[in-house]
Amino acid sequence: MENTYSDVKDTEKKKKAVTNVFIYMGLTLWALLVIFPFYWMILTSFKSYASYNAEYIPRFLAIPPTLANFSNVFTAISLGRYLLNTLVYTLATTFLMLVIAVLSAFAFARLRFKGRDLLFTLFLSLMMIPNELVIITNFVTITDLNMRNTFLGLILPSAASVFYIYLLKENFAAIPDELYWAAKVDGTKDMRYLLKVMVPMCRPTIITIIILKVIECWNSYVWPRLITDDPDYFLVSNGIQELRENGMGRENIPAMMAAVVVISLPLIVLFLIFRKKIRAGVARGGTKG
Repeated sequence: MENTYSDVKDTEKKKKAVTNVFIYMGLTLWALLVIFPFYWMILTSFKSYASYNAEYIPRFLAIPPTLANFSNVFTAISLGRYLLNTLVYTLATTFLMLVIAVLSAFAFARLRFKGRDLLFTLFLSLMMIPNELVIITNFVTITDLNMRNTFLGLILPSAASVFYIYLLKENFAAIPDELYWAAKVDGTKDMRYLLKVMVPMCRPTIITIIILKVIECWNSYVWPRLITDDPDYFLVSNGIQELRENGMGRENIPAMMAAVVVISLPLIVLFLIFRKKIRAGVARGGTKG
């Protein structure tokens, strides 16, 4: 009897081991498929224009590698200025969005006022409106206010996000009410309670929101293209389009890949540094209690 039980356990262990092998093989294959476009982008950026055009069969190594594409990109367009504009736009938009999201989420999660639930339901319904309609109304508003080709015109339409407010509100609501009322008994003001208790407890989610907003702003394309035609306010998305329109990007693919590498590098580094915070924040946002 004991031998039979032991044989069954050994069989189950072998089946589990075989299953794990196939699972890890599938995950490895999927990871290679995801990583390969990034590898090819970086590889191409280090190839010279002549060697790239001479390849009848694509090579998986750049021999010899060159940095000329990166210098050519910075001289062909004002990429340095576009990076600085994007940094200013990203930091200002993210900061303003965070202030609005934290205060709004606190009001919906902790404050008691008439019609709060109905107002929040109507607020969530804004997520049903297509982005195209929002862009049209924002464009008309910004144009009427003479804010085209200004940083305010770029920043203000992206300063509020229904999704981030909802995500943060759910996190705030998961904090026990007893902490809030105990703080009120001690004479703590709402703002102090928010900054000293709620924000630190929801730090993973807040960090996730900040990172996602930074990525969203850095990759913004449609709105900057629509609202700016002055090179002094161009973002990196405008720079990529300018590179294509002047003919260099269409003909010189390695130079285009070099520009994309320069633009993508800050986001890749940001994700690698805060990847654990992102996972923790998303997991916390998906559970309550």
